[in-house]
Amino acid sequence: MNVEKYNQPVPRYTSYPTVPHWDTASFSVQEFEKTLESTFWESDREISVYIHLPFCESLCTYCACNTRITKNHQVETPYIDHLLQEWELYMKRLPDTPVIREVHLGGGTPTFFEAGNLERLLNGLFAKARVSDLAQMSFEGHPANTSTTHLKTLRRLGFRRLSLGIQDFDPQVQQLIHRRQSFEQVRATTEMARTLGYTSVNFDMVYGLPGQTYESLEATLEKVRLLSPDRIAYYSYAHVPTMRPAQRSFEKHLPKPADKLNYLEVGRRAFRNYGYLEVGMDHFVKPGDDLLKAQQNGTLHRNFMGYTPFSGKLLIGLGASSIGDSWIGFAQNEKKVEDYYRRLDRGELPFVKGHIHTADDFFLREQILNLMCTFKTTWSDQMQALKLFDFESLREMEHDGLLTVQDQSIVVSQVGRSYIRVICSALDARANQSKKRVTHSRTV
Repeated sequence: MNVEKYNQPVPRYTSYPTVPHWDTASFSVQEFEKTLESTFWESDREISVYIHLPFCESLCTYCACNTRITKNHQVETPYIDHLLQEWELYMKRLPDTPVIREVHLGGGTPTFFEAGNLERLLNGLFAKARVSDLAQMSFEGHPANTSTTHLKTLRRLGFRRLSLGIQDFDPQVQQLIHRRQSFEQVRATTEMARTLGYTSVNFDMVYGLPGQTYESLEATLEKVRLLSPDRIAYYSYAHVPTMRPAQRSFEKHLPKPADKLNYLEVGRRAFRNYGYLEVGMDHFVKPGDDLLKAQQNGTLHRNFMGYTPFSGKLLIGLGASSIGDSWIGFAQNEKKVEDYYRRLDRGELPFVKGHIHTADDFFLREQILNLMCTFKTTWSDQMQALKLFDFESLREMEHDGLLTVQDQSIVVSQVGRSYIRVICSALDARANQSKKRVTHSRTV
């Protein structure tokens, strides 16, 4: 198979439709608020909460997240004040007390915030809701600034999962991407989390970074083996310099596409040898992990927080640039912190755009979600599939051994799993029918 043929720029499909292809012109805030109520009851009042904390003390040049770079920690208090204002606006719109099943603190760098400020934020949330006995709470931490106080405070508040942004342990790679943390810092944070009773530590790793070599990657993977995280997310570096100009600073140091693909296989082979099992796209877990159990029993879910064992339908996104998912529609907050504040100070939910699903959107969302979570999907409405799927591309992928297409099903092969984003793009009717040009990272 020609690898470059399928090394295409396509979305990661954390949602369908993807954000660039939302029908923003017909979006109505009032209609979206109605969908919150209907899904709230359908979900038996259970909700997930994603909180975006965008501040970082320095710019990691590889990163494509929505961030605000500052060393001024006086920004913490007003940002948390506005997060709590936003939460209060949601509480006024939900018809009863919500039951929190998931909380994730993302960024940016959540551990930029002092532990006491994070506690004030979370206590403010919990005061307006009931926390489920089954709740799963996680946060992202920078190994260089995640303190014992952070770990103790969040552990006391119910957090049991920690995700550390490692990316690569090699000093040269860290210097090129301006992301510095030592192996000793990572080890100390990992060991302290386990001592305090955290049940899951995840390492975020990235392959295809500037300066990576086979030797440096092998050395990084050996350090991962020594620390034995419970989960590993092994992402392809997303090179989008038109969107992130800082990435131009190291373009000459990027590995060749063939080497990058090999780095994926080197990582996969290492993780298998270490005893990890692959779940969904990019994720590796130890036997018995909740994500693995969910994949095996068909309840694995994917949303703007990534993969989750909880197949909840209502996700409330708090913070600048966060996206809420009512299952019937999406709404994204203002990206600039100042605009986010301004809208909240006027007593408005700070949406900048959104989308309400059509019947075709629902159909395609289900198929793409199935493929991303289980690598297979089936449908009952063959006419709808014929109208929306790009069967010509699917048949070509079948010829190349990526999948099998039958009358009303798609099953992805082991080889095809590396190109699941390209496979999903054949079901992306909104993108395929649009003339809009959108920048995405390549599959590998």
